[in-house]
Amino acid sequence: QVQLVESGGGLVQAGGSLRLSCAASGGTFNNYCMGWFRRAPGKEREFVATITWVGDRTYYSDSVRGRFTISRDNAKNTLYLQMNSLKPEDTAVYYCAAGSTGWSTGYNTKTAAYEYWGQGTQVTVSS
Repeated sequence: QVQLVESGGGLVQAGGSLRLSCAASGGTFNNYCMGWFRRAPGKEREFVATITWVGDRTYYSDSVRGRFTISRDNAKNTLYLQMNSLKPEDTAVYYCAAGSTGWSTGYNTKTAAYEYWGQGTQVTVSS
């Protein structure tokens, strides 16, 4: 059983930056591919970014590509999401997720690819 705890959310002005972290425990972190998702008020949970077990491949949603960077430190059992040039439409609760099955850009954009989820961290971007 893997436990995931997100941190680093907060209130930031448009154009600013935040770095989210996701600390994993209870499992072998590098056995899992990882993802970030978000849920804005009144909307469905949506894919943000995903990364392979060793971090050699990443994939982003069109809405964040070029502004957000996903990375991981397997020695620290931690996943990151660096968010730059934030926009009000990035306001959401951000969730990290861990999946133990195969990785592909098509499959790992879906919530079904992940068995474990964190509780989320709120990101609010003011205009």
